[in-house]
Amino acid sequence: MGKTIRSLWQHHRLLFIAFCVALLITLLLALRTVAFYAYWSTHRAVPIEDWMTIGYVARSWEVEPDALRRSLGLDDQTRDRRSIARLAAERGVPAGVLLEDVRRAVDRLRETPEGKGRTP
Repeated sequence: MGKTIRSLWQHHRLLFIAFCVALLITLLLALRTVAFYAYWSTHRAVPIEDWMTIGYVARSWEVEPDALRRSLGLDDQTRDRRSIARLAAERGVPAGVLLEDVRRAVDRLRETPEGKGRTP
């Protein structure tokens, strides 16, 4: 094995480096995929809190993010990362009021076929 690697390094250095870089990228993406799966498999239907974004709530509760944004009166084409607390402050309402609106919207959307999201 050592002779093979040494031979590749001596005769095909650029190709060997390209292969190593491609292998490293593949390993990093595989690790990212496993971490992503592990995180979201344990974060289903978590209680909605004011630090969460609308997209996070939609993903956790498996509803369509665009439908949730529409039901809350937000632009469904914009992918913003504002938290529920920040949205409430911008609307001039207490965060608890907006949290209740989000909970009701999620419950409504989970009952309708067009509101149910795709599972990752």
